[in-house]
Amino acid sequence: MARNLDPKCRQCRREGEKLFLKGEKCFSDKCAVERRSYAPGQHGQKSGARLSDYGVHLRAKQKIRRVYGVLEGQFRRTFKEAERRKGQTGENLLQLLEARLDSVAYRMGFGASRNEARQVVRHNGVLVNGRRVNIPSYTVRPGDVVSLTGKARAHLRVKAALEAAGSRGLPEWIAVDAKEGKGTFKAMPQRAELSPTLNEGLVIELYSR
Repeated sequence: MARNLDPKCRQCRREGEKLFLKGEKCFSDKCAVERRSYAPGQHGQKSGARLSDYGVHLRAKQKIRRVYGVLEGQFRRTFKEAERRKGQTGENLLQLLEARLDSVAYRMGFGASRNEARQVVRHNGVLVNGRRVNIPSYTVRPGDVVSLTGKARAHLRVKAALEAAGSRGLPEWIAVDAKEGKGTFKAMPQRAELSPTLNEGLVIELYSR
C-alpha cells in the first residue's frame, strides 16, 4: 500500500502551522513549528516569495491532504464523491474526510495522531458495530458504534491516547466511553465545527480549472 513517508514535522513547517501529525509532541515545546517557524530546506528561511494564484490553490489542497493523511488518488476520489452528493461540495469533502474510519478513531482517542489511529485500524484493533474493519478509508455512518478490541484496549499507547483526548475534550459529533474503549459517531460534523484554517473553497476552484 502506498504511503506518504515525508517526515511529519517537515510537513507542518511547510504549511507554516501545526497540523498535529505527531500526537503529544505537537502539544509540547519539542514541536518543530515552535522551534523553527520557517519552511524546511536549504532556503527555508529565505522563502518569502509571493505564491502564484495556482500556488495558493495548491497549498490549500496539500494542507487538507496532509491534515487527513490521504494520498492524491484518494483525495481525488473523495472529492468526486463530495461533488456527487447533495449540498455544498466543500463541506461534503471535509465531512467525508472526517467520516473515514482512521479519522473517527483518532477523534475518539484511539490514537495520539491520525497516523497512529490508522495503525490501530490496520492491525485489526477496531470494530464497527461489532464487526472487525481494518480499512482506514472505510466510511463511518451516523449512528455507527466504533470500538476497540480487548487486545488493542490493553496497549499502553492506546490508553495514553484515550486519556489525552478526554482531557482536551471531544468533538460534538462523537460520544466516547473511554473505560469501555468505544464511541458513537453521532452525526456528520458541521462546517463551523471544523478547523477554520482549512480552505476547501480553494480546492474546489483548483479542481474546476
